[in-house]
Amino acid sequence: MNESHAELDVSVVIPVFDEQDSVEPLLRALHESLSTLGRSYEILLVDDGSVDGTWDRLVEGAKRFPHIRLIRLRRNFGQTAAMSAGFDHARGRVIVTLDADLQNDPADIGRLLERVDAGADVVSGWRKDRQDKLMTRRLPSVMANALISRITGVRLHDYGCTLKAYRREVLQGVHLYGEMHRFIPALASWVGGRLEEVEVRHHPRRYGQSKYGLARTSRVILDLITVKFILHYSRGPIQIFGRIGGVLGLAGVFMLMFMAAANLSYRLFGTALGADLIKRPFWIMTSFMLVFFGLQFISMGLLAEMQIRTYHESQNKPIYVVRETIEGPERGADA
Repeated sequence: MNESHAELDVSVVIPVFDEQDSVEPLLRALHESLSTLGRSYEILLVDDGSVDGTWDRLVEGAKRFPHIRLIRLRRNFGQTAAMSAGFDHARGRVIVTLDADLQNDPADIGRLLERVDAGADVVSGWRKDRQDKLMTRRLPSVMANALISRITGVRLHDYGCTLKAYRREVLQGVHLYGEMHRFIPALASWVGGRLEEVEVRHHPRRYGQSKYGLARTSRVILDLITVKFILHYSRGPIQIFGRIGGVLGLAGVFMLMFMAAANLSYRLFGTALGADLIKRPFWIMTSFMLVFFGLQFISMGLLAEMQIRTYHESQNKPIYVVRETIEGPERGADA
């Protein structure tokens, strides 16, 4: 995140990849929308390694429309990396993200900014009337949003909508990797950000092709597991590893105790159960393996605890986030 003074009201960050046909209408729509808001603004377009004529169109558009800044990445790093680059260079007090394909409507930016002015830290767009295919896009999206809301505890109708607005300070502690740009509202909740959701328009795709597919599902699921860990266990990883290790270890101990009791009953009374267990080494091996796995998980938790402490202490990084401070008059000051 750019640490210089935030001189602007709004920064609009737009990742762009092979969208040469939408560049000119996108810039025109942004200019028409933002110029009527009465706010100072900039438009950051991040070219994520486009291989068509997108960059040339962006350079040409920057000469025709005001307040445009261009960032060109050396290759295609993905949407998350492109957004992160935009966040790092943004100078606005509020940062708005938007797709370049014009399925999101730039005219809705003002509605999001109104909710930020009313006190929201993050305002997420909700494509309630989504103009996509039912079976390949809309239905999987409904299922994914329900799963993400359930796991993170941050309930939104539409995590996948790129049109969002963030207060600058909420993003300063958020570091993005993989496909984690869609989880920014959940990560913002970790620092106590107030979230709201606003219905926005969604238009049928007119330019280019969708960059999303089922192949990205596995990466999204793995990143979701990471977000779950960050939100709930990053301050005490021993809590999750210790619980798993405790369950496995106790199960192994109980199995060993049961087999010891069965063996004793066989030696004293010749019971059939004891004889059967003695003849089956599987139970002994399983019980010892459970105890071993339990100790392994507890050890992993302790190592993670040491890494977390190193992370915070080496950077003098606090385990809290301050919203605001208020200081009263010094003692003895005149009333």
